[in-house]
Amino acid sequence: MSYISVFGIFVADISFVGKRIPTVGESMIGSKYNISPGGKGCNQATAIAKLGGKVSFISKIGKDTYGDMAIKILSENKIEISAVDIDPKSQTGVAGIMLDETTGKNAINVIVGAPATLTIKDLEKHFNIIDKSEIFLTQLETPVGVTLECLKKAKENNVLTILNPAPAAKIDNQFFKYVDYFTPNETEAEFYTDIKILNIEDAKKAAKSLIQKGLKKIIITLGEKGLFYTDGKEEIFIEATKVKAIDTIGAGDAFNGGFAYALLQKKPIKDALIFANKVAGLSTTKQGAGNAMPSLEEVNKLTN
Repeated sequence: MSYISVFGIFVADISFVGKRIPTVGESMIGSKYNISPGGKGCNQATAIAKLGGKVSFISKIGKDTYGDMAIKILSENKIEISAVDIDPKSQTGVAGIMLDETTGKNAINVIVGAPATLTIKDLEKHFNIIDKSEIFLTQLETPVGVTLECLKKAKENNVLTILNPAPAAKIDNQFFKYVDYFTPNETEAEFYTDIKILNIEDAKKAAKSLIQKGLKKIIITLGEKGLFYTDGKEEIFIEATKVKAIDTIGAGDAFNGGFAYALLQKKPIKDALIFANKVAGLSTTKQGAGNAMPSLEEVNKLTN
């Protein structure tokens, strides 16, 4: 059975919810807090699994309370975890999240923890999982050099690759040839192009710049403005899914997981983008990241 391999991190998301995000030096009374699974890799793997896709997660966690939480939640979501290493000398990562309950906007401070110690040698024993997958999805929360080597390994075995360059980090252009789909949001696209993206025309200019750098297919997600795709020839703009958003944490991860799942199902590019857009939109209607990922039934019920 075809499957997707995801390389990334697990963190415990500790969310503090209030009427707004405090300013520097300000203390304020919040309304509630929540502890839930997070980390871009974990969120993306969870999105795929909740849609019914087969997915293998590659990561490292600590031997601690949050590590136990990771194993329990990943297993419950039927994510294959044979490549999740447990390091008793490291801590499982955490993310402190300030969430505005009115707008759904957030500010996040991530402590990567155990995955920050990952080396290429650590990953060598898991390369067979990447080699045998149909799609390899990754981000930049893991050490960049290790991530890029995994992309190279995937392409050596003709695996379709998706790089979600978040958080944005400097990448040697030579590695762009190993990336089939490059999926930044508007902020990340600006980092790689020096083009500030305020509208769809700006997105087109940024995407053209990325193509000129050697990338093949670009998807720039634009939040409430939608998304823009190009392969240098075809251009597609998709409006944002109309939902009542209460929490935007993990929406980009939902998009990437949904997009990988759609490609695994052999959907044409426009249909895959529309599907992933719905997954992302629905994820904002619930609080949390991994916990908010929608089921295939929920996506299919959404008409817009």
